[in-house]
Amino acid sequence: MKTTLDLDDTLLIEAKTVATRRRTTLKALVEHALKREIHPSTTGTTHLPEDALIEMGPHGLPRLRRANTTGTLTTERVRQLMDEEGV
Repeated sequence: MKTTLDLDDTLLIEAKTVATRRRTTLKALVEHALKREIHPSTTGTTHLPEDALIEMGPHGLPRLRRANTTGTLTTERVRQLMDEEGV
């Protein structure tokens, strides 16, 4: 279903930035946020591309996907992944 929302410009820019960083769409980000708000204890991970390094955990916090980490996850590897993601 399509609808129109009147959002603050700054909030919209931030949301688009977060969606881009997470390699997802604004639509998916908004849907996930609404689901998390409406059903906080039952939401799982958001639908991101298979190659995304970050996923949303059950409490709405971003976390590294285990499938994309190879070997031991070190601070240096996290920094490298953050640099690659532009965080």
